[in-house]
Amino acid sequence: MLRRPKPTDSEADLLREQEQFLTSGVPSAANVVRRPDKRRGEAGGGGGLTGSSAGSQKDVVTIDDLPDQLPSLTPAPPKKSRFKASRVTFEDEDAEERLDRHDTHISAVLSKIVVSSSCKVEPKLSSQKESAKSIFARQIAAQRLKEGKVPLQFAPETARTLRPGEQNLPPDFYSLCVLEPPSVSGPRLVSGHGLGGPGSSRDTMRIHMENQAKIQEMSQSEILEEQKKLLSQLDPRLVEFVRSHKAQSILSSDSASRHPEGKSSKENFPLEGVIRESDSSEVDLLVKPKKEWVHMDKLEPEKLKWMRDLPAPRKKDTKKAMQARFDFSGSLIPPTEDLPTHLGLHHHGEEPERAGYSLQELFLLSRSQVIQQRSLALSTLANILSKARAGEFTSVLKGNVMATLLDAGLLFLLRFALDDSVEGVMSAAAHALKALLVCTEDEECLDYTFSWFHGLASFPLLPSAPEEEDEEDEELDESMKQTAKEKEERKSDHDVARQDVVKGLLKIKLLPRLRYILEVIRPSPRVVQDILDILIRIARHSSASAIQVLGCPRLMETVMSEFLPTSWTAPASPLPHSVYGFPLANAMKFLRVLATSGRHACARLLNSLGVRERLSCLLGAEPPELLLEPAEALRITTEAYRFWAVAAGYGQACNLYIDLYSALMKALQSVHQAVNPSDPFLSLQLQRVLALLSLLTQVTHTAGCHQELQAGMVSSQGEECLPPPEVSWGHVTGLQASLVGHLKGFVKSLDNPVERDCSLALIPAYLVYLEAYYRQLTKQNCFKPVDTLQELEQLTSEVLFPLFSHHVVQSLMKNLRSSSVVCNVQSGHQDPETTPNLPGLVCAGWRDRPGLVVPSSPFPLLTGLGLLVQTITGIHKGLSCKFTGLLLSEPVIGYLRSCSQASPTVSHNRAWLLRHEHHLLYLLLQLACKLVARYASLYHQVALVLLPWLLPGSEYLTHELLCTILFNKDFISEGHSGGPEAVELGELKLHEGTPHHPSPSLQTVGALLREACVQLPSIRGCFLTHLAHLESSVLVSQDALLGRNPWINSHLLPELTGPILPSDWSFLPLISLYERAGVSEGGGLAVKELPQGALQVVTHCLQWLLLLEVWREEALKVIPPVAKLARLSCVFLSSSDLFLERPVQKLTWGLFRLLTRHSRLDSLDLNIPPPGLASFQDLYSSLLAQYEAVSFGDQLFGCWVLLPLQRRYSATMRLAVFGEHVGMLRSLGVTLEQLSIPLKRFTSPPEDSLPLLRLYFRSLVTGTLKHCWCPVLYVVALSHVNSFVFSQDAAAQSYKNYSKPLLFRSENSDLFLSDCASCHFFLFFFLMYALFFCFFFLSVTLNPKANHHMCNDFPSPEGAAAALRARNCGKYSAKWFYTHFLSPQ
Repeated sequence: MLRRPKPTDSEADLLREQEQFLTSGVPSAANVVRRPDKRRGEAGGGGGLTGSSAGSQKDVVTIDDLPDQLPSLTPAPPKKSRFKASRVTFEDEDAEERLDRHDTHISAVLSKIVVSSSCKVEPKLSSQKESAKSIFARQIAAQRLKEGKVPLQFAPETARTLRPGEQNLPPDFYSLCVLEPPSVSGPRLVSGHGLGGPGSSRDTMRIHMENQAKIQEMSQSEILEEQKKLLSQLDPRLVEFVRSHKAQSILSSDSASRHPEGKSSKENFPLEGVIRESDSSEVDLLVKPKKEWVHMDKLEPEKLKWMRDLPAPRKKDTKKAMQARFDFSGSLIPPTEDLPTHLGLHHHGEEPERAGYSLQELFLLSRSQVIQQRSLALSTLANILSKARAGEFTSVLKGNVMATLLDAGLLFLLRFALDDSVEGVMSAAAHALKALLVCTEDEECLDYTFSWFHGLASFPLLPSAPEEEDEEDEELDESMKQTAKEKEERKSDHDVARQDVVKGLLKIKLLPRLRYILEVIRPSPRVVQDILDILIRIARHSSASAIQVLGCPRLMETVMSEFLPTSWTAPASPLPHSVYGFPLANAMKFLRVLATSGRHACARLLNSLGVRERLSCLLGAEPPELLLEPAEALRITTEAYRFWAVAAGYGQACNLYIDLYSALMKALQSVHQAVNPSDPFLSLQLQRVLALLSLLTQVTHTAGCHQELQAGMVSSQGEECLPPPEVSWGHVTGLQASLVGHLKGFVKSLDNPVERDCSLALIPAYLVYLEAYYRQLTKQNCFKPVDTLQELEQLTSEVLFPLFSHHVVQSLMKNLRSSSVVCNVQSGHQDPETTPNLPGLVCAGWRDRPGLVVPSSPFPLLTGLGLLVQTITGIHKGLSCKFTGLLLSEPVIGYLRSCSQASPTVSHNRAWLLRHEHHLLYLLLQLACKLVARYASLYHQVALVLLPWLLPGSEYLTHELLCTILFNKDFISEGHSGGPEAVELGELKLHEGTPHHPSPSLQTVGALLREACVQLPSIRGCFLTHLAHLESSVLVSQDALLGRNPWINSHLLPELTGPILPSDWSFLPLISLYERAGVSEGGGLAVKELPQGALQVVTHCLQWLLLLEVWREEALKVIPPVAKLARLSCVFLSSSDLFLERPVQKLTWGLFRLLTRHSRLDSLDLNIPPPGLASFQDLYSSLLAQYEAVSFGDQLFGCWVLLPLQRRYSATMRLAVFGEHVGMLRSLGVTLEQLSIPLKRFTSPPEDSLPLLRLYFRSLVTGTLKHCWCPVLYVVALSHVNSFVFSQDAAAQSYKNYSKPLLFRSENSDLFLSDCASCHFFLFFFLMYALFFCFFFLSVTLNPKANHHMCNDFPSPEGAAAALRARNCGKYSAKWFYTHFLSPQ
């Protein structure tokens, strides 16, 4: 009895059992039946029939002359496509290229990531479609036939031993006899096909035997001779047909096996050329299949050809890019690198000679049915994402890798992979998702700055891109419009993920899946850490995301019970196979980030989820006693301290301070032992001590508010109010002495090079704590001023002054500019890749480059020192003079000068660092208020540039700068040191030698500045009033920055949408007035009367702007000149008579003079749109309409309207004046003396706009434009017309011949009469105009007195020479032309 094969059987056992089965004759249990392909016309039932079934075939009735397919009853015309005719195609256009060009598939998206041109390798971005048999295979097959070899796939079927006599036959003999492969067994020389009747097989054998006997008697030469005779007797076309038919069927003919393997000449074998040219799909295989091999009866050459050697990588240099390929570690493989095949990087995809996988191939592999391929692809994508976040591909790849992957659908690919039932694939997907969302170095930087001043606060990582407006809601009423939540629910998953990756993940139910993985699957430790990192990143996104995490069913319970247990046993090994049942530092950090989102979330964690008990369990013992690995014990205690500090920042969990007071004191006393430089875990010990100091600082702030809250509760008389915290001031007073002693020790250890780094890392946290202590001390009833003053003097002399004057600190301060983010906007390092929908901090490689958070940065030390100095100098004002050296030191002054000229950009990757640097600048400015010295102007300049930099969360700093420094006359030293007088002298010097004296109103800038300095307090009140809408934000920021912890609702800063104030904040009063009372949509004024006090507000605003323009010009350089002009235009657009008020007139004249100075006019570009406006032309149209309506010929308004009409600006504005608003020319009476802009800017170069020249000529001819009405534009129009008519340039002449008919043709039928008389009148007028010019030129040329008179009008020799040159050229300057011909005199 035959046995079944077993899995343990070898290949030899299987072959042996196969032979036993075949020899036994037992019928097989199953038969392989080849299903016929009806599309190819194959008949069914023949291939797989057994003996029994073959004999019982059904009867088939056949009808002669019956076609196989039924004819159509009603012949229809051929179908035509409706769309094909509309497509534009070209004869030489490749259809494949056209498809690739319109392809939006994932492969087309991913192929955009290519190696940059520096690699110089030919790209191959699109796949080449191969037919069933490639050209490569056909060429190999043809080569084998040329050599006389048998095609390999037919060898087992056709190979047999040649009989005697057949060996003498030439190879092409059978090609003349056999037209089709024989279908019956027996001799194949003549098959006998067609000989019907009984006994046909015997006749066939008899004929065959006779032929064989006759052929055996013949020699080879006789056979060839008979063959030639036969060929000569046959029709050549028939012979050619037989040969071509044989060439097509030679691959499937059994007679091919009879060909000898040796080479034959073409003369002896005529059909060999046909065989050589035949198309074949054979491949020269390195492995010859054997008959005994199982399932090798049918070969697949297309697959077996990959066993051949790979072609060498292309070395040809090219400027084009190639598709990027990566190895399994995510590294980019250079296109020309030849890697060995044993690395597993070569595959059967595109470009087989190149090692590595493209992004498109990795996406395809990630959806493979093979588990290992899916896991490998996802792991490789995770490594690529990690390196892309580190910025390794920025300089070598074209395009953003992360953005390209997200556009291709990576987010949904990873989400689907998380649902995979195979744990390996799910783990790889979790790791890839972590690599996409989380940057480890970003988290390290945030942890590093946690102990800094206000370091526990952070910005939400929300995308800064504005939301797209829904066009459907624009026409609806406010009540009918959808809310933001409804719009969000309407959007598809793809749209949400395209705008915000984290929101997209939440929408596709990521949190329930992560909970299921943690709770049910219980993955490996790495997957658990990856999931916790993902949850941390989601919690950092926004408070709404943190609430969703807290609300996910059983997620928080799983994290608390599995990764923060209250009891556990010691792990069996340092690296356990499972982290379930052990406390994890990442789990505690996850809770801390959740608590940062709001006080309610923190209270829920403490009270409902049992975090309070976990804190007592983890912090009640020393780290070595926690039965954990030493490094993990330090990490989790550090995170426990940080969570407690966040909770204490809300005034919560303060009762734990009383319960764990002994443990805290024990940890505090062992600080010097913990920071041993020889400790292998020194960095972890330092972070633990810093977290402890942050906790004590927050507890001190909370205790300082106890008395205020207690008093408020007593005075509330039953009204709802905040309860006082459990900890009072008496609980924290004993900490100060111990911490001051520690600080003294660390200051002394600066002299020891071994302990220096540790001391510099810890000193800032001690300074921040002392600042909190002394700030809250002054609010307590136990405050003793005398004792405190003595204590502060002792602290200054023993600690602060030695610290500041220490050579280590002095050398550290020299790194201010190199470490600054403000001064190094364009740093030399490559920024890592980020996408707008997934913002990050971009801290990759922060340890290897200068920056704010590196150990060599002086910012944390100087910030802590500035905080403490500001507080103690506020208590003891006599100590201010001791810190003069800090403000006047060379590094600080150089740093401030660099800041005053910087223009930092605001983004997520800089905002979190800029916030800390803004704190230091603010502290230096506040210290300067008490020590105003010779650098007062510099500090005022820094305050002006710092104000529009401040970010959300720093509103209190904005308010303090406005109140104390910006409008402080002590910081504007020019106002009381002869500044106005110097301006007046400058004005006098400016107008020396000017033939025309300016208007008296233009010489009052000095007096206006003097008045502005007197009105500085009123100006400050004006701006504070207009910023009153920030009051609530100022109070929230004040609570956070001053340590009023019980009033803080969230440590998450407001959303980062930009700075608090715009860069043009100085114009805010004008802009707000225009918005309330300016021009409405209908063209008229929105209100009839100005609000009360509007004149005073505008006057104060203009005074401040004048002061800044004269003495603080650098502070306004961030505002484009066109923006200044647009904002000042609000003076004319806000009211019908505001600009006529005398104070406003004087100040606006002064600002106009400053804006139109020669040095400013070149930088005034009206062709660029001002910020907030679509174009300046729109604003100018409103100005023209307002001028026509209410100007009353005002000279100031007229100069304002004339300014944009300069020749260098767009002709659209000049066309608007002479076309739509031509009526204003009658009242635009600004004289040349009143206009402070040189006339040459209006007349040079000559006008080349034909429509504008036609309007100029029409206004002159019709009398619309007269000198007595509009002198400036009269001269301008006449100068341009004169230049056009009397141009001597050859090119201009040809242009003029074409354009004169256009110039003198009117577009308005009402302008010129249409009858013949009017045409004659116009012609007569033009001839008289030309004759008058000719007579005038002749008289000037022939009359010497006229020449002398003309030269006298130009007092300088250069002017006379210019006039004579103008006369010789036949044209004169605009000024001379105006004086001698157009002037009324």
